[in-house]
Amino acid sequence: MTGFWRFLSTAVVSLALIVGGGAGSFAQQPERILVFAASSLKDVLEDAGAQFDQSHNTKTEFSFGGSQTITRHVVAGAPADVLVTADDAWMAYAVKNGVLVDDSVVELASNGLVLVGSEALGAEDVELTAEALQAVLADGRLAMGEPETVPAGRYGKEALTNLGLWQSVAQRVAPLENVRVALAAAARGEVPLALVYSSDAKVEHGVRVLAEIPQDSHRVIVIPGALTSGHSKASEGFMEFLKSAEGRKIFQAHGFKVSGD
Repeated sequence: MTGFWRFLSTAVVSLALIVGGGAGSFAQQPERILVFAASSLKDVLEDAGAQFDQSHNTKTEFSFGGSQTITRHVVAGAPADVLVTADDAWMAYAVKNGVLVDDSVVELASNGLVLVGSEALGAEDVELTAEALQAVLADGRLAMGEPETVPAGRYGKEALTNLGLWQSVAQRVAPLENVRVALAAAARGEVPLALVYSSDAKVEHGVRVLAEIPQDSHRVIVIPGALTSGHSKASEGFMEFLKSAEGRKIFQAHGFKVSGD
C-alpha cells in the first residue's frame, strides 16, 4: 500500500504541474486586436501593428478593403475593434450609424495625390494640362478609385475638376474598387496613368511619380481612426500608440503627413 500511495501522490503532483502549466500558458495567450482599414493604409498599419505587438501581449490583425466596403461591414456588425478609413466621409457614416465609441474619432494623418506611371516602361513626367494628359493616355486609361464612392476617387475627381482637367479625361477613366488596384495597374503597365495617394507611390517601387496634384485643388485628405462599440481593451492601447510620437513617426516613414509637418 505504501508503494501505491507514493505512486498516487506522485501522479497527483505531476497532474497538478501539468494543469498549472497549461493554465499559465493559456493566460499568456496574446489578446487579438482586429482592425478594419482602407487598402491604402496596409503597409503603414501592418508596420505599426508589428511594432505594437513587440511590446504588448497582443496579436494585431487586419482586414483591408475599400473604405466604403470596410465601413459597411462594421455597420453590419463585423467584429472589428478599430476602424481606420481613408476619408472622413465614411467615418461620418459609421458615426451616424452608431457603431463607434462616442468621441473616439481622431485624425491620425493626412495624404496627398499624385499621378504615376510604370517605372519599367520608362514613364516620363507629365504636365497638368488637358493636352499633355490626352497625349500620355493615347488609347489607354486613367486608373483611379471609383469617383463616387472611393475616397481617392472622390478627391481625384475634385482635384481634376478644380484644375479644369476632368472633362478632358472623364471618358478615359478606369474606375476601380480601391486605390491599391489602380496602383497595381500602373505598376504592371496596364494603364499609362494612375491617380493615387502620395503614400502609395512611396511603397510601390514599380511606379514613378509623373506629376504632383496641387494640395489646394482638393479638400484636405484626412485619415481618421476610431474604436468600435464592441472593441477590446487592448485595442484602446493600439489607438493610443497610433496617436503617439512613435506612431506618428511610422506614418511619416510611410509617406503620410502628420500634424506639425
